[in-house]
Amino acid sequence: MPARIAACRDLTPTVREFEITPETGFAAAYEPGSHLQVQLLVGAPGTGRMQTRHYSLVGEPDGRAWRIAVKRLDDGRGGSLAMWRLAPGDRLLVTQPQNHFGLDTTAPGYLLVAGGIGITPMVFMAQRLGALAARRGIAVRMLYGARSAEELAYLPLLQKALGASEACSVQAHTGSAPIDFAAEIEALPRGGQLYTCGPVPMLEAVKRAWAAAGRPPADLRFETFGSSGRLPAQAFEVRIPRHGLSIQVPADSSLLEALEAAGVQTLWDCRRGECGLCAMDVIAVDGEIDHRDVFLSEDEKREGRRICACVSRAVGSITLDSAWRPDAS
Repeated sequence: MPARIAACRDLTPTVREFEITPETGFAAAYEPGSHLQVQLLVGAPGTGRMQTRHYSLVGEPDGRAWRIAVKRLDDGRGGSLAMWRLAPGDRLLVTQPQNHFGLDTTAPGYLLVAGGIGITPMVFMAQRLGALAARRGIAVRMLYGARSAEELAYLPLLQKALGASEACSVQAHTGSAPIDFAAEIEALPRGGQLYTCGPVPMLEAVKRAWAAAGRPPADLRFETFGSSGRLPAQAFEVRIPRHGLSIQVPADSSLLEALEAAGVQTLWDCRRGECGLCAMDVIAVDGEIDHRDVFLSEDEKREGRRICACVSRAVGSITLDSAWRPDAS
């Protein structure tokens, strides 16, 4: 649906908040963990392409506007730079709010873990759980990590949301010192749930600590929009022998987008490296795979036999098999 940028403000040197108002005049309500799909022109003016990006909705709904926050990534795929070029009054296309990171409010305790821009879906969760804790007396603890204190967007809002109950707290972590996830999980009541969003290395550390603690996998809930990877994004070659194709994947395009542009039909759903529907078989690699998903296990990533086309990349060239088969008739 068509919408407009109503306002924008810088929360940190690298994070900008946008208020988006649909042209219908009413911003539909949503639950914690929801996000918007935003369609915008990515790339240089005149040569850019319309692409879709996902941004978490920040804070409680007010019926007037939707709020998202975007971290500027100069070496990313171009979506953040395209958003940062927008100004109040500019138009764009958005979906209604969608939710794949829903909050269960029946647990006996909660641990919220956010890293960097991963704080965006956690703001409304903190507000909802803070109000719940004030009524039920359950414990809610938030760990919020960022590279520096000036990058802690929304910290005052979080402190207010979780300040109404003595059983709630927000602990900020800055710098490179690792968080003791094992100790934090040990302090969580049995049956408690952990919600986390942030960089993939942080998510993997949380997942390892959770498994080591013997906690039920279903009580660990996480969301990611794909990592920035171990290696800088650069152009690479992908060969598809079944189609007789050799395709160049630009630095500002995903492998999935390049395949679609070349007419190679590929299954997909989340486009965030979570669901695994777009995983393709790897035949050969001349270089290195930069896995940026959270679907494949660490063992699968080391084996290098599959790649999630929506977020992962390669350095050099890679040969893939597609799901297409010729019509036997």
